[in-house]
Amino acid sequence: MLGAIRRVTISATDLSAVEQAYTTYLEYQVTDRSEVSAIEAQAWGVQAAAGAASLSMQPAAGDDFEFRFIKGPAYPDYVPLTTHGWNASEIIVQNVDALAPRFTDSPFEIVGEPRDLSFSEDIRAMQLRGPANEIIYLTEFKKPVPGLSVPAARSAVDRTFIVILGGASMDELQDFYKGTFGIPKAPVMESRVTMLSKALGVSIETLYPIAAMTLEGESLIEADEMPAQAGPRHQQDGYLPPGIAIVGFDCNALPDHAIDLGNGTHVMPGVTGELIELFNS
Repeated sequence: MLGAIRRVTISATDLSAVEQAYTTYLEYQVTDRSEVSAIEAQAWGVQAAAGAASLSMQPAAGDDFEFRFIKGPAYPDYVPLTTHGWNASEIIVQNVDALAPRFTDSPFEIVGEPRDLSFSEDIRAMQLRGPANEIIYLTEFKKPVPGLSVPAARSAVDRTFIVILGGASMDELQDFYKGTFGIPKAPVMESRVTMLSKALGVSIETLYPIAAMTLEGESLIEADEMPAQAGPRHQQDGYLPPGIAIVGFDCNALPDHAIDLGNGTHVMPGVTGELIELFNS
């Protein structure tokens, strides 16, 4: 029932800083400036966000994905990747090592240098913390990997093809998405999560259980089982939580309890409280 990742929505305190960073360093372009509608804010359960400024940006290569940044409060205590919910957006790129030098002395902090993944030397990635305290992975596939259907990068930096969802229980995460959307359960493997290990003060070689749940449209949800130190993401009353707050997918069969926003889009909460946006396809 779930297809391609269409939109990743991020809470940001400074939309101008986000716009400059994404246009200059990721070659994204602005496609819309608007405000959060009262209907959206109510459906998201964040009524105070009604009327908040909104900025949408798309990759240079196409119009099939966008980041949407929504002005919100500062969360100085938020440490990305250490709470449950949507934790990172993974972008397909052509050559991660060629991109890496541009982020030196940029608004993007390099939190993970380019490395081959622990479970496949054919996948190479780096991690960035952006100006909205969001985590972005830049991922290159050196060659096709059996069992993973991913898009080819159409430009140096293309679209999000994986989103990372953290929770206390792998079974709980996979059971929810299988039961709600019919996504087959994925095999669990062990992988490094560099920034999480740094935040917890443990070796960056520490391995965590992860599973890549395959969607239609060459997209995936990576489910991460998080250690006991992690917990729910705190948010100010009436506002979106910090970091990545909502992820939108194509969907061809809507769950009964999804809320209709009246524009071909629906929204519903997930198993950890993450917000899921559904685009009729």
